[in-house]
Amino acid sequence: MKRRRVLSLLKTVRKFFGEAIVVTQEVDDIIRSPIVKESIINNSDCKILLDRRKYMNKFDSIQAMLGLTDKEKAQVLSINMANSPSRKYKEVWIGLGGVQSAVYATEVSLEEYYTYTTEETEKLELFRLSERLDGNIELAIKQLAESKRNN
Repeated sequence: MKRRRVLSLLKTVRKFFGEAIVVTQEVDDIIRSPIVKESIINNSDCKILLDRRKYMNKFDSIQAMLGLTDKEKAQVLSINMANSPSRKYKEVWIGLGGVQSAVYATEVSLEEYYTYTTEETEKLELFRLSERLDGNIELAIKQLAESKRNN
């Protein structure tokens, strides 16, 4: 029953020239679910993958599930392998229906970076600065970004 609902939703969205987006952090969500495989992956022309190196031992399954070529697999596994240490960016792989695929760098402003970073040392630095500014996190972000730009 769930599979039919998901498939119906995807077809309805496409009928109205929309795109359904599915996001997961767990690779097992993709590998183990027949609903994902049959309803979502088979109806998705655009696939976006982030760094999957921690799943290298499962990547053959992921490759088969997503229908990636060996070239696309190599592209995905190259993500963030040779990033410039002087820049704050991450890479992402985008595949468009087997027609085109590439790895792209995604870089945001330092203010955006410090707003969303999950690096513990950076968060601690931001929170300490925020405390000195009477809890003004927005001002702390602006000041931290400016100080990093000037270094």
